[in-house]
Amino acid sequence: MANSTPSAAEGGPPPRRAGERTYPVMTRREIEALIAEGRSIFILDQWVIKADAWRKYHPGGDKAIMHMVGRDATDEVNGLHSPEAKRIMERYRIGRIEGRWKNFLPPIQGGRFRPRVPEGEEEREDEFDPNVALQQESQKGGEDASSGSNSRSPSPIFDTADTGLRNRGGPDISRSASVTSLSSVDDAAAPTPRDGMAHLDVLTRKEIKLDLSKYPPLDPATQDTIVEKYRQLNKRIIAEGLYDCNYMAYAIEASRYTLFFGLMLLFLRWEWYAVSAVFLGCFWHQLVFTAHDAGHMGITHNFQVDTFIGIIIADFLGGLSLGWWKHNHNVHHIVTNSPEHDPDIEHMPFFAISHRFLGSLRSTYYERVMTYDAAAKFFIRLQHHLYYVILLFGRFNLYRLSWTFLLTGQGPKKGIAAWHRWLEIAGHVFFWTWFGYGIVYRCIPTNWDRFVFVLVSHLVTTPVHVQITLSHFAMSTADLGVDESFPQKMLRTTMDVDCPAWLDFFHGGLQFQAIHHLFPRIPRHNLRRTQRLVQEFCDEVGIPYALYGFVDGNKQVIGRLAEVARQAAILAKCQSVLAKGEVGHHHH
Repeated sequence: MANSTPSAAEGGPPPRRAGERTYPVMTRREIEALIAEGRSIFILDQWVIKADAWRKYHPGGDKAIMHMVGRDATDEVNGLHSPEAKRIMERYRIGRIEGRWKNFLPPIQGGRFRPRVPEGEEEREDEFDPNVALQQESQKGGEDASSGSNSRSPSPIFDTADTGLRNRGGPDISRSASVTSLSSVDDAAAPTPRDGMAHLDVLTRKEIKLDLSKYPPLDPATQDTIVEKYRQLNKRIIAEGLYDCNYMAYAIEASRYTLFFGLMLLFLRWEWYAVSAVFLGCFWHQLVFTAHDAGHMGITHNFQVDTFIGIIIADFLGGLSLGWWKHNHNVHHIVTNSPEHDPDIEHMPFFAISHRFLGSLRSTYYERVMTYDAAAKFFIRLQHHLYYVILLFGRFNLYRLSWTFLLTGQGPKKGIAAWHRWLEIAGHVFFWTWFGYGIVYRCIPTNWDRFVFVLVSHLVTTPVHVQITLSHFAMSTADLGVDESFPQKMLRTTMDVDCPAWLDFFHGGLQFQAIHHLFPRIPRHNLRRTQRLVQEFCDEVGIPYALYGFVDGNKQVIGRLAEVARQAAILAKCQSVLAKGEVGHHHH
């Protein structure tokens, strides 16, 4: 995120005290050369941080760091990390910068970096800067944004219908050109390659332009103003005590969990197995929200304490890995809604929320190509019809991801988080002992009743999967380049759900995802109070604040899935016509 020069009070380097280590002022070119050598360099409060030694110990995984290489990570670090973590980062300072930092495109996202000039040689003043070229290319209003692997491209944003999207004083976000009209482009608008992908390339360029027209411009002055006001808002939130946890609210949560678990045991004893399974599903559904809070250090704000709480809830009581979730979720918070990079929207072959998935993108998170194969063609053609059906089985997939993460040792093996893996494995053994053996096998007499109990208990958790996808699936997947500020990107890619306060327990804080993405460590019981402040911030800086009702939000998601399915059908038809033409040509 681009950053204007802060004062010491705003987080910049403080005046040096006697006896304190001095750090050299480093130029952009020096930092670029270090990155070209494979170093993991990012900027934090005007300090140059070299995170190579820390990457393998990072509790949130190394990819979260890799996406910040070459960037000013001040707001991302402050949002996701405790003061304790920031003090650890101070050990990895190697220098400082002066003035405004212009972000590089990180290597993991395709950035290219010039190596150090050999000693004795002089660097030409007109030496080509590949990152500047890439950034300029992606900022041409989308005209050339799809012309290379280093340019990140978008998906449609808001639908035209007036479905509850609130414009909080920003530009008009009712669609000037609907997604449908975008799909009706003239094939003459771009060259037609032999594989028929030109149609999707035109959509990409159109949608980048659409985002650029609806959000504040990306010039340094505008983005710096947004960042300054965002940081002022954070200070106001601190002053109003909104980071302070309401432990009485968690006492009420614990009472609700105990009630659901007790009712599960009661109906199990009465041999009402299906009803018992419903209450077990309710128990798991509610637990997820507190595990999410703990994973973000939103309860005690102490990393180890909240992690322990989270593991007890997620692993011991829910059978899911908190460590896997952290690795996945931290990347999601940094590269929200990026088709190549955000694992939370990478659900091929079942779902594609952007037409760009139809081009077999490579996932930098999973380190594999998300192939648009026969299975994907089948499911994506029907995804708007199968959306809720597939989500019914979402929890089974989380088991798979959790065990894969733990058994392959993907978490830190050393450092402050090394013990987490072993506690998690113990938690999973405990979970399958009490649930799989103790309840399903010992307490339920027949295989049919066991099947029904397992199926019903897992299907009841479906709302949480809907709630998770609802916040992002209908929002923009366009990448507007490295000059876009952190707060603008979070608000552009995330929606909130409007609901009465008495339903907050059902949504568990996930109804305030836009606010949560801006300030991940705010305890969820304070998010409703924070909403007013965020709305005022959006009014002031001119960023649209997306707020839908629950039903209207679901309609937006289904509409997005239907549109991508339609684009898949158009692509298939285009490729079929081209194939027939080629066959006819060869025959002739």
